[in-house]
Amino acid sequence: MDEGREPRTAREKFGAELRLRRKAAGLTQAELSHRVMCSPTLISHYEAGRRLPTYDDAQRIDHALETGEFFARWLKELKSKWAAYFAVMADLEWQATLIQQFALTLVPGLLQTPAYARAVFHAYRPNCTAEELDREVAIRMGRAQLLDGPLKPVLWTLLDECVLRRRVGGPQVMAEQLRKIAYMAESGRLRLHVLPYGVGAHALQQSLLTLMNFEDSAPVAYVEGFLTGNLMTDAALVAESQSAYSLALSDALSQRESLALVKSAAEEHAHGKQ
Repeated sequence: MDEGREPRTAREKFGAELRLRRKAAGLTQAELSHRVMCSPTLISHYEAGRRLPTYDDAQRIDHALETGEFFARWLKELKSKWAAYFAVMADLEWQATLIQQFALTLVPGLLQTPAYARAVFHAYRPNCTAEELDREVAIRMGRAQLLDGPLKPVLWTLLDECVLRRRVGGPQVMAEQLRKIAYMAESGRLRLHVLPYGVGAHALQQSLLTLMNFEDSAPVAYVEGFLTGNLMTDAALVAESQSAYSLALSDALSQRESLALVKSAAEEHAHGKQ
């Protein structure tokens, strides 16, 4: 963000406040980055409103600048609609130029239909009210708006065949969900590949994985489990994750074969054959 312009977005306001507090403490970006244990470039991105820190980094910033829990609380409030472990990831998705995702058992959130998402949320929160489920679904659908543009981000989706076979929400919900994925692949909005059961063991069978590339910063990798998520920025870990994705992709069906399998699975669900 141009320092002469008034900050508009919440992210820019966060960055402007960080710059103000850093300068008041008499620290350069390099000196603050040393205390926070990150790169000066990352501090620059935070202050420019291009990135949000992780919660751990926000806590370290508070410690370095002696600001109590100011930045940690701000970050938590700013991203309160997201689970704490996913907040920074949700922000990064909007900045990515390339997203490569692998899903092991469920359709990735960015691609879910409202009915599929509702079934997923209801499965692990059975006592939710209809209003609470409506809110969760609305948030997820809002997240998917980043795909409304025709070009950015470029999206690769690699699915284990299990994703196609696990009937979430009933046969018609699954058929609608898989038809949506097929439509997005046919329209060129995503690159689709499926890892069939016949492959056996593959490089990503232990976890889902998302890789993201950016125009002005280093790539990241993200893995998620039950109520947990891990955003990796360490170059060696990101490179290892990229390698695993490439290995798994090399075992996958071609785009044409994958599309045919997804369409076939959709029809099997629709006609109750699964």
